[in-house]
Amino acid sequence: MRHGFIKVAAMTPGIKVADPVYNAKEVCKGIEEASTKGARILVFPELCLTGYTCGDLFLQELLLSQAREALAVVAEATEGSDALVFVGLPLVKDYKLYNVAAVLQNGEILAFIPKRFIPSYAEFYETRHFAPGNTVPEPYYYEDKEVPFGTDILFRVNGVQGLVVGCEICEDIWVPDSPGTAHALSGATVMVNLSASNETIGKDAYREMLVKSASARQITAYIYTSAGEGESTQDLVFGGHNIIAENGTILAQAKRFAPENLYADIDVHRLCHERRRMSTYHPEIMRDHMVLSVSMEEEETRLTRSFAPQPFVPTEQKERNKRCDEILSIQSYGLKKRYEHTGCQSAVIGISGGLDSTLALLVTVRAFDMLGISRDKITSVTMPCFGTTDRTYDNACKLAGMLGTTLREVDIREAVTVHYRDIGQDMEQHDVTYENGQARERTQVLMDIANQTGGMVIGTGDMSELALGWATYNGDHMSMYGVNAGVPKTLVRHLVRYYADTCGRDELKNLLLDILDTPVSPELLPPVDGVISQKTEDLVGPYELHDFFLYYMLRCGFEPAKVYRVACMAFQNIYDKGVILKWLKIFYQRFFAQQFKRSCLPDGPKVGSVAVSPRGDLRMPSDACARIWLAQLEELV
Repeated sequence: MRHGFIKVAAMTPGIKVADPVYNAKEVCKGIEEASTKGARILVFPELCLTGYTCGDLFLQELLLSQAREALAVVAEATEGSDALVFVGLPLVKDYKLYNVAAVLQNGEILAFIPKRFIPSYAEFYETRHFAPGNTVPEPYYYEDKEVPFGTDILFRVNGVQGLVVGCEICEDIWVPDSPGTAHALSGATVMVNLSASNETIGKDAYREMLVKSASARQITAYIYTSAGEGESTQDLVFGGHNIIAENGTILAQAKRFAPENLYADIDVHRLCHERRRMSTYHPEIMRDHMVLSVSMEEEETRLTRSFAPQPFVPTEQKERNKRCDEILSIQSYGLKKRYEHTGCQSAVIGISGGLDSTLALLVTVRAFDMLGISRDKITSVTMPCFGTTDRTYDNACKLAGMLGTTLREVDIREAVTVHYRDIGQDMEQHDVTYENGQARERTQVLMDIANQTGGMVIGTGDMSELALGWATYNGDHMSMYGVNAGVPKTLVRHLVRYYADTCGRDELKNLLLDILDTPVSPELLPPVDGVISQKTEDLVGPYELHDFFLYYMLRCGFEPAKVYRVACMAFQNIYDKGVILKWLKIFYQRFFAQQFKRSCLPDGPKVGSVAVSPRGDLRMPSDACARIWLAQLEELV
């Protein structure tokens, strides 16, 4: 459970209707299996000790007494385990029958949670047998022991910060005012639902939507367990559709009609972070709940959960294409609005033959098409200098022409040489002054051409560069509108690739593919034998790592040790742990040290859930200290 991870299970045993003895044995087998897999929260289906489809047999005293005995057997099977186990059965209280979840741990019955909303429509007729549960917990004497009975009972787990478990049963999630909502507002971060939901055409999709939306609205993890094999098929069929979700994302889902116990790793700390982040999440409107403290031994969960190496990029091509089109629309609409507001009729872009300037030019062309402004009003400026290679120069010129923009070449070698002479910079000293002098000359040229044409300089720098501070202050750091400011480097590649695949022009597609194949470089150092000598990722590290770090630091609030842990899982076949740790340290060093550059960024559109704008998502002081973040990483060495 280190770093907030806890393994949970949705268990659907094969049962026999009205045979509690057999059913208890199957539940016990499930508990044993879950124990070997390290699950700490186990959820079995609604009324699984008797079967949901007993009908009027629920009025038989023998069945009810056998269910109580079966519960004792299951409780005994939990002895020696601190896992929380939820199991369904019918239970009599004050001459009424209730559909309840018994909550078990280490041989003890901690509570009974009754079903609150009892359906009596369509194929359901539960009101014939069951009474709706009380909300305020009451004492219930079970086997000479007082056990709390009521819907509003939560279980706070000592050993996992923020882990509070709430329970509801089947129909409770289908109603407008679900018990789960009240549980969440009272502090529950994990919701369990014991269900017996039969299958009809299309119901699985609706059920999945319910669980996803409930977990998203409540900002909870949701363990939904449904009845399956063994229930009566007299009129209904039960498919065992188990679902485990976390804040609107399905972590695991069982295949229906194929008995399967489902496991997933829930990240409780991420849920807590999300609640802290959302100012509209108001726990003060909660109802009074009974909160029972339970203990679990803290251990490191054996994670089976996967982490995508590129969290900004959808893995499925169809979804990726949809995302790319959406992002290009956001970027171009943002620029379109700026032009409508300012009345400008021209744009100036520095093009290098690299990815970022290519994307910025593609976005600008799209915006001008929307505005009905001729593309020749876009001035594409190439500014060859000491590090320019033939490949990038040729690609920049070709791209400007193919897109119908006005190409303008300004060779800045002489201007930079004069500037170096003026400030006493040795031309053979290839230091930061040598590099930044060229970058600032480029920006000066662009700004002045924008004045000549009455236009705007369109920024090309991306979010990954801004996160690392890999931009020359008042050089490429500055523009009049930064269209790429919200796009991480790993996503830039896919946006350009998507444009290449959908442009419908083979010549343009082949050119964009060659640009994609060009090493990322600012080209500020002289080439060696005509080949780029300055490769950005050799200097600051792989962008795929830095984008991964950025996402889990800013979007999820992970501490450095947790970022390192999940990065080692995501990149286990790509980078060794020492390499990951090296670049993670550099990421934190640069991220904190370079905030001053982000504090004065030009305007630019946010496109995803992570952004570094000082006016939006990242209100961070420029002189914040990185010591405690780096100190935690030193402990990993």
